[in-house]
Amino acid sequence: MMMLTNGFFKYLSYTGVLLLALPATAHQYTQSNFGGTGLMQMPSARMQPEGEFSVGFNHNDVYDFYTVSVQLFPWLETTARYAQVHDLLYSNDPSFSGNTKYTDKSFDIKMRLLEESYWLPQISVGFQDFAGTGLFDGEYLAASKRWGPLDFTLGVGWGYLGNRANLRGDKSLSVDCGRDTNYKANGGSFDVERMFTGCMALFGGIEYQTPYQPLTLKIEYDGNDYRSDFPVERGKISMTQSTPWNVGLNYAMTDWASVRLSYERGNTVNLGVRLHSNFSYIKPLWLDEPKPAYQPNQPRTQLSNEEWQALTEEVAQVAGYQSVRLYQSDNAVTVTGEQKRYRDRQEAHERVARVVLNSGIDTDELRIIETRNQQPLTEVVINREQAHQVLNQAYIGSHIGDASTLQEPSPIVGEQHTHQDKAWDFGLAPVLQQSFGGSENFYLYAIGVRADASWRLNDHWLLSGSLYGNIYDNYDKFNYTVPPDGTDLKRVRTLGREYLEDTIRVNHAQLTYFDNLGRGVYNQFYGGYLENMFAGVGTEWLYRPLNDNWAFGVDINYVAQREAGSAFGIYRDETHYDKTFDRDYRVQTGTATGHATLYWQPQFWSLLDNSLLKISTGRYLAEDIGVTVEFSKQFASGVIVGAFAAKTDLSADEFGEGSFTKGFYISVPLEMMTAKHNTNRAAISWMPIQRDGGQMLGRQHSLFGMTDARSPWYEKPVSR
Repeated sequence: MMMLTNGFFKYLSYTGVLLLALPATAHQYTQSNFGGTGLMQMPSARMQPEGEFSVGFNHNDVYDFYTVSVQLFPWLETTARYAQVHDLLYSNDPSFSGNTKYTDKSFDIKMRLLEESYWLPQISVGFQDFAGTGLFDGEYLAASKRWGPLDFTLGVGWGYLGNRANLRGDKSLSVDCGRDTNYKANGGSFDVERMFTGCMALFGGIEYQTPYQPLTLKIEYDGNDYRSDFPVERGKISMTQSTPWNVGLNYAMTDWASVRLSYERGNTVNLGVRLHSNFSYIKPLWLDEPKPAYQPNQPRTQLSNEEWQALTEEVAQVAGYQSVRLYQSDNAVTVTGEQKRYRDRQEAHERVARVVLNSGIDTDELRIIETRNQQPLTEVVINREQAHQVLNQAYIGSHIGDASTLQEPSPIVGEQHTHQDKAWDFGLAPVLQQSFGGSENFYLYAIGVRADASWRLNDHWLLSGSLYGNIYDNYDKFNYTVPPDGTDLKRVRTLGREYLEDTIRVNHAQLTYFDNLGRGVYNQFYGGYLENMFAGVGTEWLYRPLNDNWAFGVDINYVAQREAGSAFGIYRDETHYDKTFDRDYRVQTGTATGHATLYWQPQFWSLLDNSLLKISTGRYLAEDIGVTVEFSKQFASGVIVGAFAAKTDLSADEFGEGSFTKGFYISVPLEMMTAKHNTNRAAISWMPIQRDGGQMLGRQHSLFGMTDARSPWYEKPVSR
């Protein structure tokens, strides 16, 4: 440990007192060592602006912290964290984990109970490491009040945050004041019964925004005495505390990066870095293609074949539709197609109106039927006379929506003049598979490329497939084929490493039938190699009312596990032998799996604005039965942050390490990373640990995603 003299510590204290007397500009709340908004070791009641996203790294001579924090709502902050202990190994078995440092995974949440007012402080309650293995688990109630450049925090902590026990607790019982610090089964569970028990301590501190805007100074009184820290009890590592006072500073190098330095426990230097952005404020930098001027030709009742073809191509080019078809009846021109460019459908509708009406074709109304996989989703009817006023800007605030009516798709009437259908489609995409916090290496990854191809046989049948080519990976460091935790589940996911050994492999190959039964009911039937680990047949049905906030779907499948190392083989024998651990393991040779799913976008409570709740119940790949709950929040930029958890009839021991399946993901509109409008997304997902319980089939097509235009979620408009 690094040591400083008492004289130097007093110098820091006197300097801080002098700086507190100076004026300062607007306060920027900083993060603690653990990743959430706070002081150094202790949290505060403060929150970041809604949508704030931070990744951080923190280092001292005992721990390394890797953190990710998201401010999901103004009242809710979430943090995920990996902690590595420097002087302890992941395990005592070199053949299993080598020299990998001991690694722990944990989650924190903080909820604001009271917003700051002129007289009252902001008050928050928080839960640290609430679903992990208990290394840092604790609870707190904190109040923060700002006076000018000073932000004062006073709080009460339990567990890790209260082990000083200066309010309550008998240290003679244990260093944790009798708190039960044993986590249930294999970790990852919510140990509610020990919350707000054990040692209880007062903590507090001051954060000072100096006149020099990038610099913030901190001082805190620590509620922990570090006598029960994991390295102390497990590794007999000294974490002696010379003083409960910690001092530090935070320096903002740019508006997206900051570094922090602190002197803690009277003998330890702590260094940290934070990179951050805000999902609510990110705006795309579109290089807009100008709309065509509204200059209608002389009215006429018919176009030549060449003119109809040119009109079709112009609709595709100007308005972003694919697979465009044009129909003409006595009083309407109908345009059908898939919207692939504009998330803001009003923008696309106006562009179609300009193109079609400029052609001079004589019609009373324009019908735009949006499709996906050739199935009609929505119909917008645009009145010609009203559109004429809008496009001529006949009144202030005119908008194409004034001339439009959204309705259920009606049967197409009239003569089809042209189409732009492509039977074949090809694509290439980079692929990064990764996992963090493993026993063999902290970071395992595989970089490859996926080639996709599809052949549309008609409006209902689609043949599709994909090949994955592995470019480079370090999964050779993965030392076990099956988890060494003694579970006996069929290896429906933990056998995944075996599927990475082929340089080229068939990801999927299937035949799919899509249909629209009308009034918001859609279905699909599919069969083949459905994903990289399973083959079989299945069907999905979805009811999704137009422009409503809910939908309900059911999928039913029968699948068997694909044979690792074989392009098209299916496992016939359930039991196999693992040489590494000299034990048998089982695979899935055939099972029914499926779920009933409710999709709901809450609109009754402003605290849950722009969120989606997805609840699925049914049978999983390992034949366990249970429920998966997924909650996601969409920010103004279109970025979606979501979390999910699956709890089944498996006990924690049957499930293995982690106790139940959980994880989170971030979905980013591709137009955030390009200068062009785009409706596609890129997603990054993370699961703390992959196990076999609570695992769903990875279906290629989701009817909820396919029908998004009926009540937009993934393709909500993004404002500049």
